Amino acid sequence: MTGERRLGRPRSEGTRTAILAAALEELETGGYAALTIDGIARRAGCGKQTIYRWWPSKADVVLEALLERAETTIEIPDEGSLSDDLLAFLTATFRQRGQRPTLVGLMAQALLDPVFATAFKEKFLFKRRAALRVVLERAAARGELAEGADLELLMDVVYGVLWYRLLLDHAPLDDSAGERLAALIVRATR
Repeated sequence: MTGERRLGRPRSEGTRTAILAAALEELETGGYAALTIDGIARRAGCGKQTIYRWWPSKADVVLEALLERAETTIEIPDEGSLSDDLLAFLTATFRQRGQRPTLVGLMAQALLDPVFATAFKEKFLFKRRAALRVVLERAAARGELAEGADLELLMDVVYGVLWYRLLLDHAPLDDSAGERLAALIVRATR
């Protein structure tokens, strides 16, 4: 035997998809704080033991659901210039602000649970940073960034603004904020 077979029933793709869809629907109707495994199971038409067999917590279910949605809804723009690419990227990113309670809930869970924190960083946060890195590296290849520009710091500035505003809700994450942040980054790269 070349591989190991997991014990138990194999994971049903149909059930997995139904669970992820149910989690997103539950989020839309009640928000992250009200989300329960019971509610997801009821909406998905499965037992909660099925969910717990595949995911250790509601945060893990939500993370996977958001990752699948992001794969189809958030693209890496190529508008031909750093300014236009950043504006398109930030506009698309900031338009996800409707997910604020969910993202804040996931961040809170990451602060409380080191195992989930690792998954959240690797599967979500680092993927979003990698997408922004593509935008910045493309600009560097076009000669739009100063020699030796600190891409890590630029990404920290972008995501620092995003998370600070998400977590504190002290200022809007709207198209205007995206425009101002894009302009700030462009000025900082010259």
